[in-house]
Amino acid sequence: MREGEAYFFDSYAIAEFNNGNSAFLPYENAVGILTIFNLAELNYAMKRDKKPMADELTRKYSTMLVDVKIEDITRAMDLRMKNKTLSIPDVIGYTVAKRYGVRFLTGDKEFEKMENVEFVK
Repeated sequence: MREGEAYFFDSYAIAEFNNGNSAFLPYENAVGILTIFNLAELNYAMKRDKKPMADELTRKYSTMLVDVKIEDITRAMDLRMKNKTLSIPDVIGYTVAKRYGVRFLTGDKEFEKMENVEFVK
């Protein structure tokens, strides 16, 4: 990671920041963006796992939200049609990351070999 570099924070990455995964520490203070869909996915996963900070973290990361355009959705669904193992929030996020010219930060194995991905485990 280069100082001041921006990334799209996939919900996987945000969860790992908050789980204390040291592999994600270099990115913790990076400029980050995400969509409402990833934020919803994060909130749901944390509530499902009975993590009491779900709503607090949702509010914290809400300052990083960017808009999703219709073109993002149509491109994302084209990608999802090619790879149905990818979640809808993730393909939208990946598409938004490309539009913003930032790398998609994730540890989700389905993205490991894809272009424009910063894969961290």
